[in-house]
Amino acid sequence: EGGREGRRRRRLSAAAMAGFVRELERRGGPALRLEQRAAGGVGCVVWDAALVLAKFLETGACPLARRDVLELGAGTGAVGIMAATLGANVTVTDLEELQELLTVNIENNKHLVTGSVRAKVLKWGEDVTEFQPPPDYILMADCIYYEESLEPLLKTLKDLTGPDTCILCCYEQRTMGKNPEIERKYFELLQMDFELEEIPLDKHDEEYRSEDIHIVNIHRKQT
Repeated sequence: EGGREGRRRRRLSAAAMAGFVRELERRGGPALRLEQRAAGGVGCVVWDAALVLAKFLETGACPLARRDVLELGAGTGAVGIMAATLGANVTVTDLEELQELLTVNIENNKHLVTGSVRAKVLKWGEDVTEFQPPPDYILMADCIYYEESLEPLLKTLKDLTGPDTCILCCYEQRTMGKNPEIERKYFELLQMDFELEEIPLDKHDEEYRSEDIHIVNIHRKQT
């Protein structure tokens, strides 16, 4: 099956490219050029879920032009920068140690941006006053893998969202170790305050899709 083979090839090339530039082709023009870092933990490479979510945004299923968009756990900034090339006004957020990488990637791709994009520090669970009013969209790719971060992440989602905010959460289903348990707990906790709806695979980008990568559309429950 070509898709799976292509995906394996992309993943291998991503591993080989760690610390170098990863190109992410776009439907509407030149590719995004994303620097990665070989050292420095999970935030420094473009993960498959980020590719799937970035390419899903290009399908136009969610109108982004002139919308306010916030990316959580942005890492390299791939998803948020893609949204900015589609006309959104984007804030990509992550920890202090990833700001330099985010800034480099924003700078490298600014000629492709038709909206706007800036990087800011946002630590989950802490005050989000400076990110108010609530954005139209919150984007998250592969943000659920540490049990300790679940509660702070959920607090941040509750603090950031308004009644009309749409959260797009893309994650790779992992079967190793504690991953299934962490995933289950996350969605259980999430459903206390939010409605969840999985976006069917046939709505994902034709090439950048995989059975084990899910995109979930999440909204605040109406009180």
